Amino acid sequence: MKQLPNILSVLRIILAPIFFYMYIQDELLWRSLSVAVFATAAVTDFFDGYIARHYKAESATGVFLDPLADKFLTFAGFICLPFLDPVQFPWWAVSLIVLRDVAVTAFRIYANKKDLPIKTRFTAKLKTMLQMIFLYVVLLAGVFIQADIMISDSIREIFESGIFGWGMIVIVIITVYSGIEYFLINKKLFK
Repeated sequence: MKQLPNILSVLRIILAPIFFYMYIQDELLWRSLSVAVFATAAVTDFFDGYIARHYKAESATGVFLDPLADKFLTFAGFICLPFLDPVQFPWWAVSLIVLRDVAVTAFRIYANKKDLPIKTRFTAKLKTMLQMIFLYVVLLAGVFIQADIMISDSIREIFESGIFGWGMIVIVIITVYSGIEYFLINKKLFK
């Protein structure tokens, strides 16, 4: 049971490219299945943390692997978005999200080498949760837009209203803020 949280994190890392490949296919079946893969991977994030805390199975490896697995999954999700609509989901916004996560991960590695591990901040956990919800809603909307069912027209209208574009801006602001917070609170590591 002690290794299960790490196994779930590794599973999330493996599922991320599988999800990405499936989602960017033009076939509705592949895209639909990819959203199920994404949801499964996102749920493993909850369970690996819950199991680690409940069974006191937290480890240095897990502290590193869990946010890394989150990044793999969110990168895969955000990189899919410009394929849906490059205006609402511009590459510069996706790049800021990826850049923030790469910078924070590098900073965490640097801190670990100095034997001063950085604890995950509440804002970073909130950021991850909001990113996952946002991604799931938008990716699911991308499936409904492609489908030819009764709800498709309504989803298409919502999508074309630009509301998801505003959501993307909010996500970028929260993401960048949480990254800046990491560096400001841990600036002692630069001395």
